[in-house]
Amino acid sequence: MKKQAKNNGSFNFRGFFHLIRETKPRYWQLVVGLLLGLIATGAQLTVPKIAQVMVNDFAKGVSLLLVSAMIVLFILSALINAGSGTLLGFFGENVVANLRELLWEKMVKLNVHYFDSVKTGKMISRLVSDSDQIKDLLSVSFPNTITSIFQLIGALIIMLIMDWRMALIMFIAIPIVMIVMRPIIRKSSQIGKSRQDQMADFSGKAQETLNEIRLVKSSNAEPYETKAGSSLIHNLYRVGLKESVYDSIAGPILNTVMMAMIVGILAYGAHRVAIGAMTIGTMFAFLMYLFQIIGPVSMLGRFITDLSKANGSTEHVRELLTEPEEDFASGFSDDIGGKTLRLNDVSFAYDPDEPVLKNVNVVAKPNQTTAFVGPSGGGKSTIFSLIERYYQPTSGTLTIGNENIDDINLSNWRHQIGLVSQDSAIMAGTIRHNLTYGLNEKFTDDQLWHVLSLAYAEGFVKEMPEGLSTQVGERGIKVSGGQRQRLAIARAFLRDPKILMLDEATASLDSQSEAMVQKALGQLMKGRTTLIIAHRLSTIVDSDDIYFVDHGEISGHGTHEELIKKLPKYREYVKIQFKK
Repeated sequence: MKKQAKNNGSFNFRGFFHLIRETKPRYWQLVVGLLLGLIATGAQLTVPKIAQVMVNDFAKGVSLLLVSAMIVLFILSALINAGSGTLLGFFGENVVANLRELLWEKMVKLNVHYFDSVKTGKMISRLVSDSDQIKDLLSVSFPNTITSIFQLIGALIIMLIMDWRMALIMFIAIPIVMIVMRPIIRKSSQIGKSRQDQMADFSGKAQETLNEIRLVKSSNAEPYETKAGSSLIHNLYRVGLKESVYDSIAGPILNTVMMAMIVGILAYGAHRVAIGAMTIGTMFAFLMYLFQIIGPVSMLGRFITDLSKANGSTEHVRELLTEPEEDFASGFSDDIGGKTLRLNDVSFAYDPDEPVLKNVNVVAKPNQTTAFVGPSGGGKSTIFSLIERYYQPTSGTLTIGNENIDDINLSNWRHQIGLVSQDSAIMAGTIRHNLTYGLNEKFTDDQLWHVLSLAYAEGFVKEMPEGLSTQVGERGIKVSGGQRQRLAIARAFLRDPKILMLDEATASLDSQSEAMVQKALGQLMKGRTTLIIAHRLSTIVDSDDIYFVDHGEISGHGTHEELIKKLPKYREYVKIQFKK
Protein backbone atom coordinates (compact mmCIF):
# COMPACT_ATOMS: atom_id res chain seq x y z
CA MET A 1 0.00 0.00 0.00
CA LYS A 2 1.04 3.51 -0.66
CA LYS A 3 2.46 5.59 2.08
CA GLN A 4 0.08 8.28 3.12
CA ALA A 5 0.99 11.81 2.37
CA LYS A 6 1.71 13.94 5.34
CA ASN A 7 -1.09 16.38 6.04
CA ASN A 8 0.39 19.84 6.60
CA GLY A 9 -3.01 21.46 7.24
CA SER A 10 -3.39 23.14 3.81
CA PHE A 11 -6.17 21.97 1.54
CA ASN A 12 -5.02 20.15 -1.59
CA PHE A 13 -7.17 21.95 -4.17
CA ARG A 14 -5.43 20.29 -7.11
CA GLY A 15 -6.12 16.82 -5.74
CA PHE A 16 -9.68 17.76 -4.80
CA PHE A 17 -10.57 19.10 -8.25
CA HIS A 18 -8.91 16.09 -9.90
CA LEU A 19 -11.12 13.89 -7.74
CA ILE A 20 -14.22 15.87 -8.78
CA ARG A 21 -13.27 15.58 -12.49
CA GLU A 22 -13.09 11.82 -12.14
CA THR A 23 -16.78 11.78 -11.18
CA LYS A 24 -17.76 13.34 -14.56
CA PRO A 25 -20.09 15.94 -12.97
CA ARG A 26 -22.95 17.77 -14.65
CA TYR A 27 -21.16 21.04 -15.25
CA TRP A 28 -24.29 22.71 -16.67
CA GLN A 29 -25.84 22.58 -13.19
CA LEU A 30 -22.79 24.34 -11.79
CA VAL A 31 -22.76 27.02 -14.52
CA VAL A 32 -26.52 27.73 -14.43
CA GLY A 33 -26.52 27.66 -10.63
CA LEU A 34 -23.67 30.18 -10.47
CA LEU A 35 -25.35 32.46 -13.05
CA LEU A 36 -28.61 32.42 -11.10
CA GLY A 37 -26.64 33.17 -7.92
CA LEU A 38 -25.01 36.11 -9.67
CA ILE A 39 -28.41 37.46 -10.79
CA ALA A 40 -29.90 37.04 -7.29
CA THR A 41 -26.89 38.78 -5.77
CA GLY A 42 -27.29 41.65 -8.22
CA ALA A 43 -30.92 42.04 -7.16
CA GLN A 44 -29.96 42.05 -3.47
CA LEU A 45 -27.23 44.62 -4.05
CA THR A 46 -29.67 46.92 -5.81
CA VAL A 47 -31.97 47.15 -2.77
CA PRO A 48 -29.69 49.39 -0.60
CA LYS A 49 -29.22 51.84 -3.48
CA ILE A 50 -33.00 52.16 -3.81
CA ALA A 51 -33.19 52.58 -0.03
CA GLN A 52 -30.57 55.34 -0.24
CA VAL A 53 -32.69 57.33 -2.70
CA MET A 54 -35.86 56.67 -0.69
CA VAL A 55 -34.31 57.85 2.62
CA ASN A 56 -32.80 60.97 1.04
CA ASP A 57 -36.26 61.85 -0.37
CA PHE A 58 -38.18 61.26 2.91
CA ALA A 59 -38.72 65.01 3.14
CA LYS A 60 -40.88 64.76 -0.01
CA GLY A 61 -42.81 61.75 1.33
CA VAL A 62 -42.60 57.96 0.91
CA SER A 63 -42.36 56.78 -2.71
CA LEU A 64 -44.73 53.83 -3.25
CA LEU A 65 -42.88 53.02 -6.48
CA LEU A 66 -39.56 52.64 -4.67
CA VAL A 67 -41.15 50.60 -1.87
CA SER A 68 -42.80 48.31 -4.46
CA ALA A 69 -39.50 47.97 -6.32
CA MET A 70 -37.74 46.94 -3.10
CA ILE A 71 -40.40 44.32 -2.30
CA VAL A 72 -40.28 42.89 -5.83
CA LEU A 73 -36.47 42.71 -5.72
CA PHE A 74 -36.57 40.96 -2.33
CA ILE A 75 -39.01 38.32 -3.62
CA LEU A 76 -37.19 37.84 -6.94
CA SER A 77 -33.80 37.50 -5.30
CA ALA A 78 -35.20 34.96 -2.82
CA LEU A 79 -36.77 32.84 -5.60
CA ILE A 80 -33.70 33.02 -7.86
CA ASN A 81 -31.42 32.28 -4.91
CA ALA A 82 -33.53 29.21 -4.12
CA GLY A 83 -33.17 28.03 -7.72
CA SER A 84 -29.43 28.67 -7.63
CA GLY A 85 -28.98 26.82 -4.34
CA THR A 86 -31.08 23.91 -5.61
CA LEU A 87 -29.05 23.50 -8.80
CA LEU A 88 -25.74 23.79 -6.96
CA GLY A 89 -27.03 21.31 -4.37
CA PHE A 90 -28.00 18.91 -7.18
CA PHE A 91 -24.51 19.36 -8.63
CA GLY A 92 -22.94 18.40 -5.29
CA GLU A 93 -25.25 15.42 -4.78
CA ASN A 94 -24.52 14.16 -8.31
CA VAL A 95 -20.77 14.43 -7.73
CA VAL A 96 -20.98 12.50 -4.46
CA ALA A 97 -23.28 9.81 -5.92
CA ASN A 98 -20.82 9.31 -8.79
CA LEU A 99 -17.92 9.33 -6.32
CA ARG A 100 -19.56 6.58 -4.28
CA GLU A 101 -20.11 4.56 -7.43
CA LEU A 102 -16.43 5.01 -8.28
CA LEU A 103 -15.43 3.93 -4.77
CA TRP A 104 -17.77 0.94 -4.75
CA GLU A 105 -16.62 -0.25 -8.18
CA LYS A 106 -13.02 0.24 -7.05
CA MET A 107 -13.54 -1.74 -3.84
CA VAL A 108 -15.02 -4.80 -5.53
CA LYS A 109 -12.20 -4.78 -8.11
CA LEU A 110 -9.30 -4.34 -5.67
CA ASN A 111 -6.73 -7.10 -5.45
CA VAL A 112 -7.36 -9.65 -2.71
CA HIS A 113 -4.06 -8.82 -1.01
CA TYR A 114 -5.38 -5.31 -0.29
CA PHE A 115 -8.06 -6.84 1.93
CA ASP A 116 -5.39 -8.82 3.78
CA SER A 117 -3.95 -5.63 5.27
CA VAL A 118 -6.92 -3.24 5.49
CA LYS A 119 -9.92 -3.81 7.75
CA THR A 120 -13.30 -3.90 6.05
CA GLY A 121 -14.64 -1.31 8.50
CA LYS A 122 -12.01 1.20 7.35
CA MET A 123 -13.09 0.70 3.75
CA ILE A 124 -16.73 1.21 4.71
CA SER A 125 -15.68 4.40 6.47
CA ARG A 126 -14.13 5.61 3.20
CA LEU A 127 -17.33 4.78 1.33
CA VAL A 128 -19.76 6.29 3.85
CA SER A 129 -18.10 8.67 6.32
CA ASP A 130 -15.43 10.21 4.08
CA SER A 131 -17.76 10.59 1.11
CA ASP A 132 -20.34 12.17 3.46
CA GLN A 133 -17.76 14.76 4.49
CA ILE A 134 -17.10 15.58 0.83
CA LYS A 135 -20.87 15.63 0.18
CA ASP A 136 -21.43 18.21 2.94
CA LEU A 137 -18.68 20.34 1.44
CA LEU A 138 -20.02 20.15 -2.12
CA SER A 139 -23.79 20.18 -1.66
CA VAL A 140 -24.08 22.51 1.38
CA SER A 141 -20.97 24.61 2.05
CA PHE A 142 -19.89 25.09 -1.57
CA PRO A 143 -23.22 26.46 -2.95
CA ASN A 144 -23.65 28.83 0.01
CA THR A 145 -20.05 29.99 -0.27
CA ILE A 146 -20.30 30.75 -4.00
CA THR A 147 -23.32 33.02 -3.53
CA SER A 148 -21.65 34.55 -0.45
CA ILE A 149 -18.55 35.41 -2.49
CA PHE A 150 -20.70 37.09 -5.15
CA GLN A 151 -22.53 39.09 -2.51
CA LEU A 152 -19.35 40.01 -0.60
CA ILE A 153 -17.44 41.19 -3.67
CA GLY A 154 -20.43 43.13 -5.03
CA ALA A 155 -21.14 44.83 -1.72
CA LEU A 156 -17.48 45.76 -1.19
CA ILE A 157 -17.18 47.28 -4.69
CA ILE A 158 -20.35 49.37 -4.25
CA MET A 159 -19.28 50.46 -0.74
CA LEU A 160 -15.87 51.44 -2.12
CA ILE A 161 -17.54 53.55 -4.80
CA MET A 162 -19.95 55.11 -2.28
CA ASP A 163 -17.32 56.08 0.32
CA TRP A 164 -13.81 54.69 0.04
CA ARG A 165 -12.81 55.95 3.47
CA MET A 166 -15.51 53.93 5.27
CA ALA A 167 -14.90 50.91 3.03
CA LEU A 168 -11.22 51.04 3.93
CA ILE A 169 -12.09 49.97 7.50
CA MET A 170 -13.48 46.68 6.17
CA PHE A 171 -10.61 46.14 3.77
CA ILE A 172 -8.29 46.34 6.76
CA ALA A 173 -10.47 44.14 8.98
CA ILE A 174 -10.94 41.19 6.59
CA PRO A 175 -7.19 40.40 6.13
CA ILE A 176 -6.79 40.62 9.90
CA VAL A 177 -9.54 38.01 10.26
CA MET A 178 -7.76 35.71 7.79
CA ILE A 179 -4.41 36.09 9.55
CA VAL A 180 -5.96 35.31 12.94
CA MET A 181 -7.96 32.36 11.54
CA ARG A 182 -5.07 30.72 9.67
CA PRO A 183 -3.57 28.73 12.59
CA ILE A 184 -7.08 27.68 13.67
CA ILE A 185 -7.85 26.49 10.13
CA ARG A 186 -4.61 24.51 9.95
CA LYS A 187 -5.28 22.84 13.29
CA SER A 188 -8.89 22.08 12.28
CA SER A 189 -7.59 20.30 9.18
CA GLN A 190 -5.29 18.10 11.24
CA ILE A 191 -8.06 17.34 13.72
CA GLY A 192 -10.50 16.58 10.89
CA LYS A 193 -8.12 14.01 9.39
CA SER A 194 -7.49 12.51 12.82
CA ARG A 195 -11.25 12.23 13.41
CA GLN A 196 -11.75 10.39 10.10
CA ASP A 197 -8.90 7.99 10.97
CA GLN A 198 -10.33 7.31 14.42
CA MET A 199 -13.81 6.82 12.96
CA ALA A 200 -12.41 4.31 10.47
CA ASP A 201 -10.69 2.38 13.29
CA PHE A 202 -13.90 2.30 15.31
CA SER A 203 -15.97 1.21 12.29
CA GLY A 204 -13.50 -1.60 11.61
CA LYS A 205 -13.61 -2.80 15.23
CA ALA A 206 -17.42 -2.60 15.39
CA GLN A 207 -17.86 -4.61 12.20
CA GLU A 208 -15.31 -7.23 13.20
CA THR A 209 -16.92 -7.71 16.64
CA LEU A 210 -20.52 -7.79 15.43
CA ASN A 211 -19.68 -10.17 12.56
CA GLU A 212 -18.19 -12.62 15.07
CA ILE A 213 -20.70 -12.03 17.88
CA ARG A 214 -21.15 -15.77 18.45
CA LEU A 215 -17.41 -16.15 19.04
CA VAL A 216 -17.59 -13.21 21.45
CA LYS A 217 -20.42 -14.88 23.38
CA SER A 218 -18.91 -18.37 23.42
CA SER A 219 -15.55 -16.99 24.55
CA ASN A 220 -17.01 -14.84 27.35
CA ALA A 221 -15.24 -11.96 25.62
CA GLU A 222 -17.87 -9.30 26.32
CA PRO A 223 -15.67 -7.52 28.93
CA TYR A 224 -12.68 -7.51 26.57
CA GLU A 225 -14.67 -6.19 23.61
CA THR A 226 -16.41 -3.63 25.83
CA LYS A 227 -13.03 -2.34 27.01
CA ALA A 228 -11.55 -2.35 23.49
CA GLY A 229 -14.58 -0.53 22.07
CA SER A 230 -14.60 1.97 24.94
CA SER A 231 -10.95 2.78 24.27
CA LEU A 232 -11.69 3.59 20.62
CA ILE A 233 -14.79 5.58 21.60
CA HIS A 234 -12.68 7.53 24.12
CA ASN A 235 -10.16 8.30 21.36
CA LEU A 236 -13.01 9.61 19.21
CA TYR A 237 -14.27 11.60 22.19
CA ARG A 238 -10.86 13.25 22.73
CA VAL A 239 -10.65 14.21 19.06
CA GLY A 240 -14.23 15.50 19.25
CA LEU A 241 -13.33 17.68 22.25
CA LYS A 242 -10.45 19.24 20.32
CA GLU A 243 -12.73 19.78 17.33
CA SER A 244 -15.35 21.44 19.54
CA VAL A 245 -12.73 23.78 21.04
CA TYR A 246 -11.45 24.97 17.66
CA ASP A 247 -14.96 25.22 16.20
CA SER A 248 -16.06 27.32 19.18
CA ILE A 249 -13.01 29.59 18.85
CA ALA A 250 -13.62 30.33 15.17
CA GLY A 251 -17.16 31.69 15.66
CA PRO A 252 -16.46 34.19 18.44
CA ILE A 253 -13.35 35.51 16.66
CA LEU A 254 -15.40 36.21 13.54
CA ASN A 255 -18.24 37.77 15.55
CA THR A 256 -15.87 39.96 17.57
CA VAL A 257 -14.15 41.31 14.47
CA MET A 258 -17.50 41.92 12.76
CA MET A 259 -18.90 43.77 15.78
CA ALA A 260 -15.77 45.88 16.03
CA MET A 261 -16.10 46.68 12.33
CA ILE A 262 -19.78 47.65 12.72
CA VAL A 263 -19.04 49.91 15.70
CA GLY A 264 -16.13 51.52 13.87
CA ILE A 265 -18.19 52.17 10.73
CA LEU A 266 -21.17 53.49 12.70
CA ALA A 267 -18.96 55.88 14.66
CA TYR A 268 -17.10 57.09 11.59
CA GLY A 269 -20.30 57.30 9.53
CA ALA A 270 -22.07 59.33 12.21
CA HIS A 271 -19.12 61.71 12.25
CA ARG A 272 -19.25 62.16 8.45
CA VAL A 273 -23.01 62.78 8.52
CA ALA A 274 -22.56 65.29 11.33
CA ILE A 275 -19.99 67.32 9.34
CA GLY A 276 -22.11 67.11 6.18
CA ALA A 277 -19.68 64.92 4.22
CA MET A 278 -22.31 62.17 3.79
CA THR A 279 -26.09 62.10 3.48
CA ILE A 280 -28.23 60.07 5.89
CA GLY A 281 -29.43 58.00 2.90
CA THR A 282 -25.87 57.05 2.01
CA MET A 283 -25.23 56.14 5.63
CA PHE A 284 -28.40 53.99 5.65
CA ALA A 285 -27.40 52.22 2.41
CA PHE A 286 -23.89 51.71 3.72
CA LEU A 287 -25.25 49.98 6.82
CA MET A 288 -27.49 47.77 4.68
CA TYR A 289 -24.47 46.69 2.64
CA LEU A 290 -22.59 46.11 5.86
CA PHE A 291 -25.30 43.78 7.13
CA GLN A 292 -25.32 42.06 3.72
CA ILE A 293 -21.67 41.12 4.07
CA ILE A 294 -21.90 39.86 7.68
CA GLY A 295 -23.58 36.62 6.53
CA PRO A 296 -21.12 35.99 3.66
CA VAL A 297 -18.09 36.63 5.90
CA SER A 298 -19.44 34.18 8.50
CA MET A 299 -20.22 31.70 5.71
CA LEU A 300 -16.65 31.98 4.39
CA GLY A 301 -15.35 31.27 7.88
CA ARG A 302 -17.50 28.14 8.15
CA PHE A 303 -16.50 27.10 4.62
CA ILE A 304 -12.81 27.34 5.46
CA THR A 305 -13.41 25.18 8.54
CA ASP A 306 -15.42 22.64 6.49
CA LEU A 307 -12.68 22.70 3.85
CA SER A 308 -10.03 21.84 6.42
CA LYS A 309 -12.17 18.99 7.80
CA ALA A 310 -12.76 17.56 4.33
CA ASN A 311 -9.04 17.60 3.56
CA GLY A 312 -8.41 14.29 5.34
CA SER A 313 -11.45 12.70 3.69
CA THR A 314 -10.24 13.77 0.26
CA GLU A 315 -6.79 12.29 0.94
CA HIS A 316 -8.29 8.98 2.07
CA VAL A 317 -10.56 8.69 -0.97
CA ARG A 318 -7.78 9.60 -3.43
CA GLU A 319 -5.42 7.07 -1.84
CA LEU A 320 -8.03 4.33 -2.22
CA LEU A 321 -8.75 5.25 -5.85
CA THR A 322 -5.05 5.01 -6.72
CA GLU A 323 -4.72 1.46 -5.38
CA PRO A 324 -4.06 -1.16 -8.12
CA GLU A 325 -7.08 -3.24 -9.11
CA GLU A 326 -7.67 -6.50 -10.94
CA ASP A 327 -7.59 -6.31 -14.73
CA PHE A 328 -10.78 -7.70 -16.24
CA ALA A 329 -10.27 -6.13 -19.69
CA SER A 330 -7.09 -7.68 -21.08
CA GLY A 331 -6.45 -11.26 -22.11
CA PHE A 332 -8.25 -13.63 -24.44
CA SER A 333 -11.15 -15.98 -23.80
CA ASP A 334 -10.34 -19.67 -23.84
CA ASP A 335 -12.19 -22.92 -23.20
CA ILE A 336 -10.08 -24.65 -20.57
CA GLY A 337 -12.07 -27.90 -20.60
CA GLY A 338 -10.03 -31.03 -21.32
CA LYS A 339 -6.68 -29.26 -20.74
CA THR A 340 -3.96 -30.05 -18.22
CA LEU A 341 -3.36 -27.55 -15.42
CA ARG A 342 0.28 -27.20 -14.34
CA LEU A 343 2.19 -25.35 -11.64
CA ASN A 344 5.77 -24.98 -12.85
CA ASP A 345 8.41 -24.24 -10.19
CA VAL A 346 5.97 -21.94 -8.40
CA SER A 347 7.10 -20.03 -5.34
CA PHE A 348 5.05 -17.55 -3.34
CA ALA A 349 5.27 -15.42 -0.21
CA TYR A 350 2.74 -13.13 1.46
CA ASP A 351 5.70 -11.40 3.10
CA PRO A 352 9.08 -11.30 1.32
CA ASP A 353 10.94 -12.90 4.24
CA GLU A 354 8.42 -15.70 4.82
CA PRO A 355 8.01 -17.96 1.75
CA VAL A 356 4.82 -20.04 1.76
CA LEU A 357 5.46 -22.12 -1.38
CA LYS A 358 8.89 -23.17 -2.67
CA ASN A 359 9.40 -24.46 -6.22
CA VAL A 360 6.08 -26.30 -6.34
CA ASN A 361 5.39 -28.48 -9.37
CA VAL A 362 1.89 -29.90 -9.88
CA VAL A 363 0.19 -31.59 -12.84
CA ALA A 364 -3.61 -31.83 -12.72
CA LYS A 365 -4.79 -33.90 -15.70
CA PRO A 366 -8.19 -33.23 -17.27
CA ASN A 367 -11.22 -35.11 -15.92
CA GLN A 368 -9.16 -36.59 -13.10
CA THR A 369 -9.10 -35.91 -9.36
CA THR A 370 -5.96 -34.37 -7.87
CA ALA A 371 -5.74 -34.13 -4.09
CA PHE A 372 -3.53 -32.09 -1.77
CA VAL A 373 -2.86 -33.33 1.75
CA GLY A 374 -0.43 -32.50 4.52
CA PRO A 375 -0.08 -30.64 7.80
CA SER A 376 -2.07 -27.45 8.39
CA GLY A 377 -0.29 -24.32 7.21
CA GLY A 378 1.68 -26.20 4.59
CA GLY A 379 0.44 -24.05 1.68
CA LYS A 380 -2.44 -26.09 0.25
CA SER A 381 -5.01 -23.30 0.30
CA THR A 382 -2.41 -20.91 -1.11
CA ILE A 383 -2.17 -23.16 -4.17
CA PHE A 384 -5.92 -22.74 -4.65
CA SER A 385 -5.58 -18.96 -4.25
CA LEU A 386 -2.92 -18.86 -6.97
CA ILE A 387 -5.13 -20.93 -9.29
CA GLU A 388 -8.01 -18.50 -8.65
CA ARG A 389 -5.50 -15.71 -9.47
CA TYR A 390 -6.09 -13.94 -6.17
CA TYR A 391 -2.31 -13.55 -5.98
CA GLN A 392 0.62 -13.67 -8.40
CA PRO A 393 3.46 -16.14 -7.76
CA THR A 394 6.78 -14.58 -6.87
CA SER A 395 8.39 -16.96 -9.36
CA GLY A 396 7.30 -19.74 -11.68
CA THR A 397 4.20 -20.03 -13.86
CA LEU A 398 0.75 -21.60 -13.90
CA THR A 399 -0.36 -22.95 -17.27
CA ILE A 400 -3.48 -24.53 -18.74
CA GLY A 401 -2.69 -26.57 -21.84
CA ASN A 402 0.06 -24.53 -23.49
CA GLU A 403 -1.17 -21.16 -22.23
CA ASN A 404 -0.07 -19.13 -19.22
CA ILE A 405 -3.22 -18.59 -17.17
CA ASP A 406 -2.30 -14.90 -16.77
CA ASP A 407 -2.81 -14.46 -20.54
CA ILE A 408 -6.43 -15.59 -20.28
CA ASN A 409 -9.09 -12.98 -19.52
CA LEU A 410 -9.57 -12.98 -15.74
CA SER A 411 -13.37 -12.98 -15.84
CA ASN A 412 -13.39 -15.79 -18.42
CA TRP A 413 -10.93 -17.81 -16.32
CA ARG A 414 -12.87 -17.53 -13.07
CA HIS A 415 -16.15 -18.23 -14.85
CA GLN A 416 -14.81 -21.71 -15.63
CA ILE A 417 -13.76 -22.47 -12.04
CA GLY A 418 -16.06 -23.61 -9.26
CA LEU A 419 -15.02 -23.47 -5.60
CA VAL A 420 -16.72 -25.21 -2.69
CA SER A 421 -14.93 -24.37 0.56
CA GLN A 422 -15.17 -25.47 4.18
CA ASP A 423 -17.29 -22.45 5.07
CA SER A 424 -19.05 -21.73 1.78
CA ALA A 425 -20.09 -18.11 1.69
CA ILE A 426 -23.77 -17.29 1.50
CA MET A 427 -24.96 -13.77 0.74
CA ALA A 428 -27.94 -12.17 2.45
CA GLY A 429 -30.95 -12.66 0.19
CA THR A 430 -33.06 -15.47 -1.19
CA ILE A 431 -32.00 -18.98 -2.11
CA ARG A 432 -32.66 -18.08 -5.75
CA HIS A 433 -30.32 -15.08 -5.46
CA ASN A 434 -27.56 -17.22 -3.96
CA LEU A 435 -27.83 -19.94 -6.59
CA THR A 436 -27.52 -17.47 -9.48
CA TYR A 437 -25.05 -15.12 -7.74
CA GLY A 438 -22.44 -13.78 -10.19
CA LEU A 439 -24.00 -15.46 -13.25
CA ASN A 440 -25.26 -13.33 -16.13
CA GLU A 441 -27.57 -15.95 -17.60
CA LYS A 442 -31.28 -16.11 -16.83
CA PHE A 443 -32.44 -19.36 -15.20
CA THR A 444 -35.94 -20.75 -14.84
CA ASP A 445 -37.19 -22.15 -11.54
CA ASP A 446 -37.18 -25.62 -13.11
CA GLN A 447 -33.43 -25.30 -13.78
CA LEU A 448 -32.83 -24.19 -10.20
CA TRP A 449 -34.86 -27.09 -8.78
CA HIS A 450 -32.88 -29.45 -11.03
CA VAL A 451 -29.47 -28.37 -9.64
CA LEU A 452 -30.88 -28.47 -6.11
CA SER A 453 -31.94 -32.05 -6.80
CA LEU A 454 -28.44 -32.93 -8.05
CA ALA A 455 -27.01 -31.43 -4.83
CA TYR A 456 -29.50 -33.35 -2.64
CA ALA A 457 -30.84 -29.98 -1.49
CA GLU A 458 -34.28 -30.09 -3.11
CA GLY A 459 -35.95 -31.64 -0.06
CA PHE A 460 -35.04 -29.08 2.59
CA VAL A 461 -35.63 -26.14 0.23
CA LYS A 462 -39.15 -27.38 -0.54
CA GLU A 463 -39.83 -27.60 3.20
CA MET A 464 -38.96 -23.94 3.61
CA PRO A 465 -41.97 -21.58 3.81
CA GLU A 466 -41.22 -19.70 0.57
CA GLY A 467 -39.12 -22.23 -1.32
CA LEU A 468 -36.65 -20.53 -3.66
CA SER A 469 -37.77 -17.12 -2.33
CA THR A 470 -36.82 -17.96 1.26
CA GLN A 471 -34.48 -15.42 2.87
CA VAL A 472 -31.34 -17.10 4.23
CA GLY A 473 -30.33 -14.20 6.51
CA GLU A 474 -27.01 -12.42 6.84
CA ARG A 475 -24.13 -14.81 6.04
CA GLY A 476 -26.68 -17.64 5.67
CA ILE A 477 -27.51 -17.73 9.37
CA LYS A 478 -30.96 -19.29 8.76
CA VAL A 479 -29.59 -22.47 7.16
CA SER A 480 -27.42 -25.18 8.75
CA GLY A 481 -23.81 -25.91 7.81
CA GLY A 482 -24.78 -28.97 5.78
CA GLN A 483 -27.55 -27.09 4.01
CA ARG A 484 -25.18 -24.23 3.24
CA GLN A 485 -22.68 -26.66 1.71
CA ARG A 486 -25.34 -28.29 -0.46
CA LEU A 487 -26.52 -24.89 -1.67
CA ALA A 488 -22.90 -24.11 -2.59
CA ILE A 489 -22.72 -27.38 -4.50
CA ALA A 490 -26.00 -26.59 -6.30
CA ARG A 491 -24.51 -23.21 -7.24
CA ALA A 492 -21.44 -25.00 -8.60
CA PHE A 493 -23.70 -27.31 -10.66
CA LEU A 494 -25.41 -24.24 -12.12
CA ARG A 495 -22.03 -22.66 -12.87
CA ASP A 496 -20.96 -25.88 -14.65
CA PRO A 497 -17.22 -25.30 -14.09
CA LYS A 498 -14.43 -26.95 -16.11
CA ILE A 499 -12.21 -27.04 -12.99
CA LEU A 500 -13.76 -27.86 -9.63
CA MET A 501 -11.90 -27.00 -6.42
CA LEU A 502 -13.00 -28.47 -3.09
CA ASP A 503 -11.33 -26.95 -0.04
CA GLU A 504 -12.21 -29.02 3.06
CA ALA A 505 -15.79 -29.10 1.78
CA THR A 506 -16.94 -31.64 4.43
CA ALA A 507 -14.58 -30.82 7.30
CA SER A 508 -17.08 -29.09 9.60
CA LEU A 509 -20.10 -31.33 9.05
CA ASP A 510 -21.70 -34.03 11.18
CA SER A 511 -21.80 -37.60 9.86
CA GLN A 512 -25.29 -37.37 8.35
CA SER A 513 -24.63 -34.03 6.64
CA GLU A 514 -21.23 -35.24 5.44
CA ALA A 515 -22.81 -38.30 3.80
CA MET A 516 -25.32 -36.11 1.93
CA VAL A 517 -22.63 -33.64 0.84
CA GLN A 518 -20.30 -36.45 -0.28
CA LYS A 519 -23.06 -37.87 -2.47
CA ALA A 520 -23.64 -34.44 -3.98
CA LEU A 521 -19.91 -33.91 -4.55
CA GLY A 522 -19.67 -37.31 -6.23
CA GLN A 523 -22.27 -36.16 -8.74
CA LEU A 524 -20.56 -32.81 -9.24
CA MET A 525 -17.08 -34.27 -9.82
CA LYS A 526 -18.12 -36.46 -12.75
CA GLY A 527 -16.45 -35.41 -16.00
CA ARG A 528 -14.52 -32.50 -14.47
CA THR A 529 -10.95 -31.70 -13.53
CA THR A 530 -11.21 -31.79 -9.75
CA LEU A 531 -8.76 -30.46 -7.15
CA ILE A 532 -9.32 -31.43 -3.52
CA ILE A 533 -7.88 -30.23 -0.23
CA ALA A 534 -8.83 -32.52 2.63
CA HIS A 535 -7.54 -33.87 5.93
CA ARG A 536 -9.93 -36.80 6.06
CA LEU A 537 -8.43 -39.83 4.37
CA SER A 538 -11.80 -41.07 3.13
CA THR A 539 -12.16 -37.94 1.01
CA ILE A 540 -8.94 -38.33 -1.00
CA VAL A 541 -8.03 -42.03 -0.94
CA ASP A 542 -9.58 -42.70 -4.36
CA SER A 543 -7.96 -39.68 -6.04
CA ASP A 544 -5.99 -40.25 -9.25
CA ASP A 545 -3.03 -38.28 -7.91
CA ILE A 546 -2.25 -37.15 -4.36
CA TYR A 547 0.29 -34.41 -3.58
CA PHE A 548 1.75 -34.27 -0.08
CA VAL A 549 2.41 -30.62 0.80
CA ASP A 550 4.70 -29.98 3.76
CA HIS A 551 6.12 -26.56 4.72
CA GLY A 552 5.49 -25.16 1.25
CA GLU A 553 7.16 -28.00 -0.64
CA ILE A 554 5.89 -31.08 -2.46
CA SER A 555 7.36 -34.07 -0.62
CA GLY A 556 5.98 -36.53 -3.15
CA HIS A 557 2.93 -37.49 -5.18
CA GLY A 558 1.15 -40.53 -6.57
CA THR A 559 -1.85 -42.69 -5.79
CA HIS A 560 -2.71 -43.62 -2.23
CA GLU A 561 -1.06 -47.05 -2.56
CA GLU A 562 2.07 -45.60 -4.18
CA LEU A 563 2.54 -42.99 -1.46
CA ILE A 564 2.05 -45.57 1.30
CA LYS A 565 4.97 -47.50 -0.15
CA LYS A 566 7.41 -44.70 -1.03
CA LEU A 567 6.70 -41.70 1.25
CA PRO A 568 7.24 -42.11 5.03
CA LYS A 569 5.62 -38.74 5.77
CA TYR A 570 2.44 -39.81 4.02
CA ARG A 571 2.53 -43.19 5.75
CA GLU A 572 2.76 -41.43 9.12
CA TYR A 573 -0.03 -39.08 8.08
CA VAL A 574 -2.28 -42.05 7.29
CA LYS A 575 -1.50 -43.70 10.65
CA ILE A 576 -2.51 -40.51 12.47
CA GLN A 577 -5.75 -40.42 10.48
CA PHE A 578 -6.59 -44.03 11.47
CA LYS A 579 -5.91 -43.24 15.14
CA LYS A 580 -8.47 -40.44 14.89
